[in-house]
Amino acid sequence: MSMTSLIELLHQGNYSCVIAQGATVRTFTQRGVADLYDLLHHEPDFLMNAMVADKVIGKGAAALMIQGGVSRVHADVMSEPAMDLFAKAGVEAAYGRLVPHIINRDQTDWCPLEKSCYTSETVSEIIPLVNAFVARIRGLSRVVVLGMMSMLGASLFGQKSLTDTLSIPEVVVTGTRSELDVRHLPMSVSVVSRAQIDARQEPSLLPVLTEQVPGFFSTARGITGYGVSTGAAGGMSMRGIGGSPTTGMLVLIDGHPQYMGLMGHPIADAYQSMMAGRVEVVRGPASLLYGSNAMGGVINIITRHNDRKGMTGYGRAGTGTFNTNLTEAGGSYRKNRLTALVSASYNRTDGHRDRMAFEQYGGYGKLAYDFSKVWMAFVDVNLTHFNASNPGTLQHPLFDNDSRITRGMASASVENCYEHASGAVKLFYNWGRHQIDDGYVQGVQPKDYLFRSTDRMAGVSLYETILLWGNSGLTVGVDYMQFGGTARNVFFSGAETLLVDRIDHETAGYAQWRQNIGEVMTLHAGIRYDHHSHVGDQWVPQAGTSFYLLPNGELKLVAAKGFRNPTIRELFMFPPQNAHLRTETIWNYELSWSQRLWQGRLSYGVNFFITEGDNMIQTLMQEGRPQNVNVGTVSNRGAELTAAYRVSRSLSLSGNYSLLRMGNPVLAAPGQKMFAGIDYVSRQWRASTGVQHVSGLHTSMDPVVKEAFTLWNLRGSYLPTRHIELYLKLENLLDEIYEINSGFPMPGMTGMGGVIFNF
Repeated sequence: MSMTSLIELLHQGNYSCVIAQGATVRTFTQRGVADLYDLLHHEPDFLMNAMVADKVIGKGAAALMIQGGVSRVHADVMSEPAMDLFAKAGVEAAYGRLVPHIINRDQTDWCPLEKSCYTSETVSEIIPLVNAFVARIRGLSRVVVLGMMSMLGASLFGQKSLTDTLSIPEVVVTGTRSELDVRHLPMSVSVVSRAQIDARQEPSLLPVLTEQVPGFFSTARGITGYGVSTGAAGGMSMRGIGGSPTTGMLVLIDGHPQYMGLMGHPIADAYQSMMAGRVEVVRGPASLLYGSNAMGGVINIITRHNDRKGMTGYGRAGTGTFNTNLTEAGGSYRKNRLTALVSASYNRTDGHRDRMAFEQYGGYGKLAYDFSKVWMAFVDVNLTHFNASNPGTLQHPLFDNDSRITRGMASASVENCYEHASGAVKLFYNWGRHQIDDGYVQGVQPKDYLFRSTDRMAGVSLYETILLWGNSGLTVGVDYMQFGGTARNVFFSGAETLLVDRIDHETAGYAQWRQNIGEVMTLHAGIRYDHHSHVGDQWVPQAGTSFYLLPNGELKLVAAKGFRNPTIRELFMFPPQNAHLRTETIWNYELSWSQRLWQGRLSYGVNFFITEGDNMIQTLMQEGRPQNVNVGTVSNRGAELTAAYRVSRSLSLSGNYSLLRMGNPVLAAPGQKMFAGIDYVSRQWRASTGVQHVSGLHTSMDPVVKEAFTLWNLRGSYLPTRHIELYLKLENLLDEIYEINSGFPMPGMTGMGGVIFNF
């Protein structure tokens, strides 16, 4: 679309701003810099090389546009300082009327943002002033006044950008339960945006997290789908903590815990990309806020949010190697204070081995309403059903090892955001139905029964953050959760054998205090009391500090305890069960440094950590039979490095590296993991390529087998019109032969192509 057409649209629709990024045109209606501010956080790449037509552009708005990388702007009214700023940055700018400065809405004085920016000469000087101004307006000034930029929501439906600049400090909710500049948190947090998720073109979130998050690794066994039970993949670990199945790392959806009520582990196939606006990953213990299972870290899936008026929709369909088909469709609607989102997907593959088919149906819906500027609420529901087949290992093939799994999640949340307080009441309910045929080895009589289970998890979380004197804040909260279910073997004859029928519960209260000391440092301290109905009590302390030693540089120190209560499976199900198991605990000590340079174009960070733990649950022979016992220990050391560089408005580089040394090695936790990627964005073309190297990966402990491999992936898309995008992705271009799960060779080079429609 031409600039003339943008200006016509600006006036015809009485919009405050119209932005064209390639073939995509979007309109905005908020006053001041609010829309530009949100864009720069939600989806900064949308401004890259964009054309902007705006009613009024002052110095603050000009700084946001330059930071975002716009190529051309027009304003009905533009201030002389804004015009000078565009000229220095080399941005083509035009105006209907040039004025000495922007005045306020009452026309009684200067615009307050224009006044605060007037003496600042560079974008890097202006951006912190804009941050403080917006934070004050939105009632978060005491939390974020040290110069942050918020990442309050997720990308919109239909956004397909490939790059996500790291030049803007992010705000996260996972580390504090309330919005806070990530620089003020003592722990390490990685944020994966909707743009990065879209670029991966994967139905599951785990592959993009494995690429983008240092220290995190997930197992795989094929082109798509993870399955459950014997031969399943989708195991997750952070810095060697997670377990198999994954009970030492917690998955959340909007802060709600997600795991199978009986087995205590997340179901990897339930975490589909279509629901996610962004993903926040805490690298290290987060048990202070989230309790059991958050021992190694937390993956918090922040669901999509739509701030675009009217109705929008999208659809995508792709096909590829091994008769793999991926389809998804969705839409959104916003009018006044009401927002609705809905999406559905169907994915299937024959798999790269016989008897390895996978099929999945999924759906997600969300309804949100803003009662006022300070009170809002939403309800959402997520459903998935998948059918998975396990062919067994190459050495021991299996027949008819099939699973039929249905998982569901529903939640309701009422949230408040006052000037000096913010919090929420959250209700959640998760459930599942599993039917599993354990299969048989050739020459052996098949089993005459099926495993069937129903499980549930329900709970409530109440918390509030209060901003106190002297730039201090206090978060207090209570959690209650019950979980469990029923499992049985159902014989074809009609008889049944009950394995377990049990419900346990956990109750907890916690407090977290934060104190900003000028602009030099932030102190954190917290304590949690957690009571498990069978295992007993746990006290969970955590303390840390952040120092601001150099411009845009932060030094962090943290000591945190993590814990995991034994699951119902470990306590009461199957032959190794032991009702006297104790809680696993670890302590993590971490030192980190991060900095942003060259007006945020370059960012980097380095972390060093030590993790010590005991009471790890292992299965050993006791009195002639296998039994779960608390005899294991953890002694891990490691380092992590992240870096990102925006070369130009179209080209960016990113990478990360993880080093892990384990005193007691475990499966699926690589000693080294590296990723390096290149992203290119123009008006019609998008391309990205990345190389991932993994080494020191234990696939077997008896005998000891280690795996190393290098994967090269390539993805690209072309937008012939604003409504159509054609995409292609090629994976494992080096045709590497490797295994992640022992006995399950991964596929060689694979390809996928498709089309995306936006309307």
